Amino acid sequence: MLRTRDPAPSSEPRAKEWSERLDSIGQKARLPRSVQALYLRPLRRKPEFGLPVCDLQLRSYSVRNLEFFADFAVRAAYYLELPVSGPVPLPRIVERWTFPRSNFVHKKSQENFERITLRRLIQIKDGHPETVQAWLAFLRKHAFYGVGMKANVWDHESLDVAREMDEAVPDIEKSLEPYLSHFGHRSDGSDQSAVLDLLENERFTHNKSPLADIRKGTSVINQLFSGIINAREQLD
Repeated sequence: MLRTRDPAPSSEPRAKEWSERLDSIGQKARLPRSVQALYLRPLRRKPEFGLPVCDLQLRSYSVRNLEFFADFAVRAAYYLELPVSGPVPLPRIVERWTFPRSNFVHKKSQENFERITLRRLIQIKDGHPETVQAWLAFLRKHAFYGVGMKANVWDHESLDVAREMDEAVPDIEKSLEPYLSHFGHRSDGSDQSAVLDLLENERFTHNKSPLADIRKGTSVINQLFSGIINAREQLD
């Protein structure tokens, strides 16, 4: 008669799933929903029209920091009621450099360096522009170390945007009129008097420049004409 041998129990403990861990924790002490959500996948909202309004690109040299901040950005978008898709892995950027360790006869001994930049793409769809700006400001405020961000934001206008711009031209011209009226001049109007005082200054009249005699001659001629005009007025 053959006897079946029972399989030997494995010495390595089996890793529990997150659902089993939550159940075991919930039996002892119930955690808040916000804390339980950290152990689950981030919730998402479905887009209605599917119009992209923002593309957020995250870059980092560390996979752990990049995945953590991408998860944080997706969760923040859900609580701001923004439909989000991603994070989508983008092609890595690989950079390599080679430097000689020494010179002269040891020039052939070289050392190689490599830097790999990891990227993730998060896209927001059907979001209000102000809400998208609030989401980006929240991410900038709570930025994670070692993770860079670059956002491309699109604004959608109606088909009558050209007519609205034409209607806004008179208001813009009226608002710019006080600034354009004094364009190239000082607002107090003291440029003309300052130039005349500068030309009549003794330092310029006594200067031995080619225009010094012309300035003196013009001043004498002006005095003669003013004297002739005054004499005619007295005779009349």
